Amino acid sequence: MKALVFDFDGLIVDTESLWFDVYKEVLVEYDCELKLEDFALSIGTKDDVLYERLTKIARKPINRIEIDRKTHERYQQQMSQLHLREGVNEYLKAAKELGLKIGLASSSSRNWVQGFLEKFNIKEFFEVVKTSDNVKKVKPDPELYLQAIQELGVKPYEALAFEDSKNGLIAATKAGLHCVIVPNSVTSFLDFSGHLHRLSSMEEIELKDLLHLIESKLVKE
Repeated sequence: MKALVFDFDGLIVDTESLWFDVYKEVLVEYDCELKLEDFALSIGTKDDVLYERLTKIARKPINRIEIDRKTHERYQQQMSQLHLREGVNEYLKAAKELGLKIGLASSSSRNWVQGFLEKFNIKEFFEVVKTSDNVKKVKPDPELYLQAIQELGVKPYEALAFEDSKNGLIAATKAGLHCVIVPNSVTSFLDFSGHLHRLSSMEEIELKDLLHLIESKLVKE
Protein backbone atom coordinates (compact mmCIF):
# COMPACT_ATOMS: atom_id res chain seq x y z
CA MET A 1 0.00 0.00 0.00
CA LYS A 2 1.23 3.46 -0.92
CA ALA A 3 -1.80 5.51 0.05
CA LEU A 4 -4.82 5.63 2.34
CA VAL A 5 -8.05 7.39 1.34
CA PHE A 6 -10.54 8.13 4.10
CA ASP A 7 -14.24 8.82 3.90
CA PHE A 8 -15.35 11.59 6.26
CA ASP A 9 -18.92 11.54 7.61
CA GLY A 10 -19.49 8.57 9.88
CA LEU A 11 -15.88 7.41 9.61
CA ILE A 12 -13.66 10.23 10.89
CA VAL A 13 -16.46 11.95 12.80
CA ASP A 14 -19.73 10.13 13.42
CA THR A 15 -21.96 12.88 12.12
CA GLU A 16 -24.39 10.30 10.77
CA SER A 17 -25.69 8.95 14.08
CA LEU A 18 -26.56 12.50 15.13
CA TRP A 19 -28.28 13.18 11.81
CA PHE A 20 -30.35 10.04 12.28
CA ASP A 21 -31.43 11.17 15.75
CA VAL A 22 -32.50 14.67 14.65
CA TYR A 23 -34.32 13.42 11.54
CA LYS A 24 -36.14 10.86 13.65
CA GLU A 25 -37.25 13.56 16.11
CA VAL A 26 -38.47 15.94 13.40
CA LEU A 27 -40.27 13.31 11.35
CA VAL A 28 -42.53 12.40 14.26
CA GLU A 29 -44.42 15.56 13.26
CA TYR A 30 -45.16 13.87 9.92
CA ASP A 31 -46.43 10.65 11.51
CA CYS A 32 -43.28 9.02 10.19
CA GLU A 33 -41.24 6.57 12.22
CA LEU A 34 -37.81 6.74 10.61
CA LYS A 35 -36.06 3.38 10.70
CA LEU A 36 -32.34 2.75 10.33
CA GLU A 37 -32.79 0.84 7.09
CA ASP A 38 -34.58 3.84 5.54
CA PHE A 39 -32.05 6.40 6.75
CA ALA A 40 -29.10 4.22 5.73
CA LEU A 41 -30.10 4.46 2.06
CA SER A 42 -28.79 8.02 1.97
CA ILE A 43 -25.60 7.50 3.99
CA GLY A 44 -22.57 8.29 1.87
CA THR A 45 -24.60 9.90 -0.92
CA LYS A 46 -27.12 12.72 -1.50
CA ASP A 47 -30.11 13.47 0.75
CA ASP A 48 -32.35 13.13 -2.32
CA VAL A 49 -32.35 9.38 -1.72
CA LEU A 50 -33.70 9.87 1.81
CA TYR A 51 -36.47 12.23 0.72
CA GLU A 52 -37.56 9.86 -2.03
CA ARG A 53 -37.99 7.22 0.66
CA LEU A 54 -39.77 9.59 3.06
CA THR A 55 -42.44 10.43 0.51
CA LYS A 56 -43.33 6.74 0.50
CA ILE A 57 -43.37 6.06 4.24
CA ALA A 58 -44.65 9.32 5.78
CA ARG A 59 -48.35 9.60 6.53
CA LYS A 60 -48.38 13.34 5.92
CA PRO A 61 -47.08 15.30 2.90
CA ILE A 62 -43.35 15.91 3.17
CA ASN A 63 -42.17 19.52 3.26
CA ARG A 64 -38.48 19.21 2.49
CA ILE A 65 -37.66 22.88 3.10
CA GLU A 66 -39.30 22.77 6.53
CA ILE A 67 -37.69 19.47 7.48
CA ASP A 68 -34.27 20.70 6.37
CA ARG A 69 -34.66 23.84 8.46
CA LYS A 70 -35.73 21.99 11.60
CA THR A 71 -33.14 19.22 11.34
CA HIS A 72 -30.31 21.70 10.74
CA GLU A 73 -31.40 23.80 13.71
CA ARG A 74 -31.40 20.77 16.01
CA TYR A 75 -28.14 19.54 14.56
CA GLN A 76 -26.43 22.87 15.21
CA GLN A 77 -27.64 22.78 18.80
CA GLN A 78 -26.05 19.37 19.37
CA MET A 79 -22.86 19.59 17.27
CA SER A 80 -20.73 20.20 20.35
CA GLN A 81 -21.07 16.53 21.27
CA LEU A 82 -19.29 15.41 18.08
CA HIS A 83 -15.70 14.18 18.28
CA LEU A 84 -13.16 12.16 16.31
CA ARG A 85 -13.94 8.47 16.25
CA GLU A 86 -11.68 6.21 18.27
CA GLY A 87 -8.28 5.60 16.72
CA VAL A 88 -8.60 8.12 13.88
CA ASN A 89 -5.86 10.43 15.13
CA GLU A 90 -3.55 7.49 15.78
CA TYR A 91 -4.10 6.12 12.25
CA LEU A 92 -3.36 9.49 10.65
CA LYS A 93 -0.16 9.91 12.67
CA ALA A 94 0.93 6.34 11.93
CA ALA A 95 0.27 6.78 8.22
CA LYS A 96 2.52 9.83 8.16
CA GLU A 97 5.25 8.00 10.03
CA LEU A 98 5.03 5.11 7.57
CA GLY A 99 5.42 7.50 4.65
CA LEU A 100 1.98 6.79 3.21
CA LYS A 101 0.11 9.35 1.15
CA ILE A 102 -3.21 10.37 2.70
CA GLY A 103 -6.35 11.49 0.92
CA LEU A 104 -9.98 12.14 1.75
CA ALA A 105 -13.02 11.45 -0.44
CA SER A 106 -16.38 12.72 0.81
CA SER A 107 -19.83 13.15 -0.71
CA SER A 108 -20.34 16.18 1.54
CA SER A 109 -19.46 19.76 0.63
CA ARG A 110 -15.96 21.18 1.03
CA ASN A 111 -17.11 23.78 3.57
CA TRP A 112 -18.67 21.06 5.74
CA VAL A 113 -15.59 18.83 5.66
CA GLN A 114 -13.00 21.60 6.03
CA GLY A 115 -14.80 22.99 9.06
CA PHE A 116 -14.38 19.73 10.94
CA LEU A 117 -10.81 19.13 9.76
CA GLU A 118 -9.86 22.53 11.15
CA LYS A 119 -11.87 22.09 14.34
CA PHE A 120 -10.10 18.84 15.18
CA ASN A 121 -6.67 19.99 13.93
CA ILE A 122 -6.23 17.20 11.38
CA LYS A 123 -6.33 19.19 8.14
CA GLU A 124 -2.55 19.03 7.65
CA PHE A 125 -2.61 15.22 7.43
CA PHE A 126 -4.46 15.21 4.09
CA GLU A 127 -2.53 15.83 0.89
CA VAL A 128 -5.72 15.61 -1.15
CA VAL A 129 -9.32 16.42 -0.17
CA LYS A 130 -12.06 15.62 -2.69
CA THR A 131 -15.67 16.57 -1.97
CA SER A 132 -18.99 17.00 -3.77
CA ASP A 133 -17.65 20.35 -5.02
CA ASN A 134 -15.16 18.48 -7.22
CA VAL A 135 -17.41 15.97 -8.98
CA LYS A 136 -20.58 15.67 -11.03
CA LYS A 137 -21.68 12.54 -9.18
CA VAL A 138 -21.01 11.58 -5.56
CA LYS A 139 -20.83 8.07 -4.11
CA PRO A 140 -21.74 5.35 -5.03
CA ASP A 141 -20.21 6.71 -8.22
CA PRO A 142 -16.41 6.13 -8.13
CA GLU A 143 -15.44 9.62 -9.35
CA LEU A 144 -14.41 10.93 -5.91
CA TYR A 145 -12.00 8.05 -5.41
CA LEU A 146 -10.69 8.19 -8.95
CA GLN A 147 -9.86 11.87 -8.58
CA ALA A 148 -8.26 11.30 -5.17
CA ILE A 149 -5.86 8.57 -6.29
CA GLN A 150 -5.01 10.40 -9.50
CA GLU A 151 -3.97 13.47 -7.53
CA LEU A 152 -2.12 11.33 -4.99
CA GLY A 153 -0.21 9.76 -7.88
CA VAL A 154 -0.96 6.11 -7.08
CA LYS A 155 -2.64 3.20 -8.85
CA PRO A 156 -6.01 2.01 -7.50
CA TYR A 157 -4.56 -1.27 -6.23
CA GLU A 158 -1.90 0.67 -4.32
CA ALA A 159 -4.52 2.50 -2.24
CA LEU A 160 -6.62 1.40 0.72
CA ALA A 161 -9.99 3.06 1.33
CA PHE A 162 -11.62 3.38 4.75
CA GLU A 163 -15.42 3.53 4.66
CA ASP A 164 -18.41 3.19 6.96
CA SER A 165 -21.24 3.00 4.40
CA LYS A 166 -22.46 0.72 1.62
CA ASN A 167 -22.46 3.60 -0.88
CA GLY A 168 -18.87 4.36 0.04
CA LEU A 169 -17.80 0.75 -0.31
CA ILE A 170 -19.36 0.55 -3.77
CA ALA A 171 -17.60 3.75 -4.84
CA ALA A 172 -14.21 2.60 -3.56
CA THR A 173 -14.35 -0.87 -5.10
CA LYS A 174 -15.66 0.47 -8.42
CA ALA A 175 -12.61 2.73 -8.49
CA GLY A 176 -10.41 -0.32 -7.94
CA LEU A 177 -9.33 0.37 -4.36
CA HIS A 178 -9.22 -2.20 -1.59
CA CYS A 179 -11.64 -1.27 1.18
CA VAL A 180 -11.66 -1.59 4.96
CA ILE A 181 -15.07 -1.09 6.56
CA VAL A 182 -15.34 0.67 9.93
CA PRO A 183 -19.10 0.95 10.50
CA ASN A 184 -20.78 3.15 13.09
CA SER A 185 -23.98 2.65 15.07
CA VAL A 186 -26.26 3.46 12.12
CA THR A 187 -24.39 1.44 9.47
CA SER A 188 -23.24 -1.66 11.36
CA PHE A 189 -26.27 -3.70 10.18
CA LEU A 190 -25.57 -3.15 6.45
CA ASP A 191 -24.37 -5.83 4.06
CA PHE A 192 -20.76 -4.99 3.23
CA SER A 193 -20.12 -7.74 0.70
CA GLY A 194 -16.97 -6.96 -1.27
CA HIS A 195 -14.94 -5.38 1.51
CA LEU A 196 -11.44 -6.62 2.27
CA HIS A 197 -11.56 -6.28 6.05
CA ARG A 198 -13.88 -5.00 8.77
CA LEU A 199 -13.04 -3.20 12.02
CA SER A 200 -15.27 -2.22 14.91
CA SER A 201 -13.08 0.89 15.26
CA MET A 202 -9.55 1.95 14.41
CA GLU A 203 -8.61 1.21 18.02
CA GLU A 204 -9.08 -2.48 17.30
CA ILE A 205 -5.70 -2.88 15.62
CA GLU A 206 -2.68 -0.65 14.98
CA LEU A 207 -2.31 0.59 11.41
CA LYS A 208 0.98 -1.20 10.74
CA ASP A 209 -0.55 -4.49 11.89
CA LEU A 210 -3.65 -3.89 9.77
CA LEU A 211 -1.48 -3.29 6.72
CA HIS A 212 0.41 -6.55 7.32
CA LEU A 213 -2.93 -8.33 7.61
CA ILE A 214 -4.19 -6.72 4.40
CA GLU A 215 -1.01 -7.67 2.53
CA SER A 216 -1.32 -11.30 3.66
CA LYS A 217 -4.95 -11.41 2.49
CA LEU A 218 -4.01 -10.02 -0.91
CA VAL A 219 -1.19 -12.54 -1.32
CA LYS A 220 -3.64 -15.38 -0.66
CA GLU A 221 -6.03 -13.98 -3.28
